[in-house]
Amino acid sequence: MKCETDLSLIITIVKKGWGDEVLCASMDAGAEGGTILFGRGVGVHEYKKLFNIMIEPEKEVVLTVVSNSEADRVLESIVEAGKLEESGKGIVFLISIDKLLGRAHRAVEADPPAVEEGPVKEESVEEEPLVGEVPQEEPVSEAETEGRTPT
Repeated sequence: MKCETDLSLIITIVKKGWGDEVLCASMDAGAEGGTILFGRGVGVHEYKKLFNIMIEPEKEVVLTVVSNSEADRVLESIVEAGKLEESGKGIVFLISIDKLLGRAHRAVEADPPAVEEGPVKEESVEEEPLVGEVPQEEPVSEAETEGRTPT
């Protein structure tokens, strides 16, 4: 089982509401997608009081897996979109991924399955009514109903 990679994980922690902005910026820069998780911060500047009650700010954690070749470009795009150069806006860091398993959407098949050319023959299948379902009668035109007596 080969699972060694040339991938990196970009972890971005921003204030609630900024996760989508960061994720869109990373995808515009070449990332295939990402995951947004919700959390809460407990940093030095994180606590605020409202009516003398301590409030813990909510955070969004954006996880983005990218190839090492595109990591710097995606990282720069995230910093710009999230305004992470400004104090208190959030942080972003990169971790090298040594091994990764179960990432099916990046799998590439060596030989794609052969597709037969020509028309596709559709089979007609009559659907049976479900248990408890009343069979529906076919609609009848007015011409067919003339001359009939009600039952």
